[in-house]
Amino acid sequence: MPHHLARWTGLAGSALLAVAAVLGGALPDGDLRPTPVSIWRGPNGPLIIATWLVGTGLMAYAWWTLRDRVPSARWALVTVGLWLLPLLFAPPLGSRDVYAYACQGASYAAGINPYEQGVSALPCPWLDTISYIWRDTPAPYGPLFVMLSGAVVAATGSLTASIVLFRLIAVAGVALTAACLPVLARRCGVPVGRALWLALACPLVAVHLVSGAHNDALMVGLLVAGLAVVVSRPGRPGPLLAGGALLGLAGAVKVTALVVVPFAALAAIVGAYSIRALLRDGGWVVGGAVAAVVGVTLAAGLDFGWIAGLEQGGLVIAWTSPSTAVGQTVAYLAAPFGWHGDPLPVTRGIGMAVLALVLIWLWWRARTRDPLWHAGLALAATVALAPLFHPWYWIWPLTVLAATARHRTGWFTVVALVSAFLVLADGTGLPRYTKTVGAPLMTLLVIVVAVRLVRSARAARRPVAVD
Repeated sequence: MPHHLARWTGLAGSALLAVAAVLGGALPDGDLRPTPVSIWRGPNGPLIIATWLVGTGLMAYAWWTLRDRVPSARWALVTVGLWLLPLLFAPPLGSRDVYAYACQGASYAAGINPYEQGVSALPCPWLDTISYIWRDTPAPYGPLFVMLSGAVVAATGSLTASIVLFRLIAVAGVALTAACLPVLARRCGVPVGRALWLALACPLVAVHLVSGAHNDALMVGLLVAGLAVVVSRPGRPGPLLAGGALLGLAGAVKVTALVVVPFAALAAIVGAYSIRALLRDGGWVVGGAVAAVVGVTLAAGLDFGWIAGLEQGGLVIAWTSPSTAVGQTVAYLAAPFGWHGDPLPVTRGIGMAVLALVLIWLWWRARTRDPLWHAGLALAATVALAPLFHPWYWIWPLTVLAATARHRTGWFTVVALVSAFLVLADGTGLPRYTKTVGAPLMTLLVIVVAVRLVRSARAARRPVAVD
């Protein structure tokens, strides 16, 4: 497809998604317990599903077609801007999380600690917009975002105006990513246009970051900005401290951003790796990140209960998390033999243990290789091995990998492509209704990947024959 045709194809897809949002997006008065069948039978059901499917398909096809042949960085940015325009003025798509942000902000503005009580304690004036499962659970977000949410609600006092401000914050996060990603791409020898296209033109960004106003946009923007500052001034204490602080602020939005801090410490080193060099240069990055997290937590008048709030993700059970899929499959296989226990805590625990080992291994490898590429792999491992996977989570590794992958871009772009189709316009997650098929298939994929990794490791250790 010619690049000019791809631009207008994606814009047509974005316009169709805006129509889907108006007809049946994640509206405040929408059904809190929808199913694909109830959506189909509801008002404009077939039209909502058709516009969502065709719109997502057009955007995904245009993005995929140009993944390796973007005309220029400027062309990519202009095209992304055009694609975002229709969704800027439409209701939220793909998630009701923005309503939870507003209610958590209302609780914080009223003096309630959102890490100790759910939004029903106020009660939030917009409680009816939030899914039942999240009404009595603590906030899982960092203190920086809780403060921002409180400021948004205090400044607006209305749900609609709050959504507008949350969306503007998300746009600011995307703009920060666009401004700083070229620094990482040039540092890694990756074409800037390709990096911007892969990271920002992906349908996940338009639907979930901008339209859905997810706080992941701000987290990713701060994360990329922190890495850009670190790699542009290695060995210089002031910039390294500032870069670490930006990474800490990203972690104060969502704690998972802190996964990249050890890799940023390696990127800060001037010259060859050594313990002394790591302490001399990387110590500034780590110190800046820790100072930012602690400082924001204290400034918010809160404690570190937000870290414990991450456990709430375990309430959602979906086969898109490999460790969850394995647990579901074990339960399916054991049920005919009379065992009806719950293997999820075990399989999820194994997944987290494997994640810890993988992160340590990746950091060890990154000492003598590109730490930025390994930071992207670390984010990918974090998303893949966590107990919960939402499609917009994949934007974290996608952004860093887009700027650091000189080759082998297929695997992480395929994941993004598939993820774009996992959630309907109103936020209904298709994995909830496909678990009997999805869980075994995901388990099979886990087995295939594990076997290939073992074979690769054995091949790498095998001595090379010399004639």
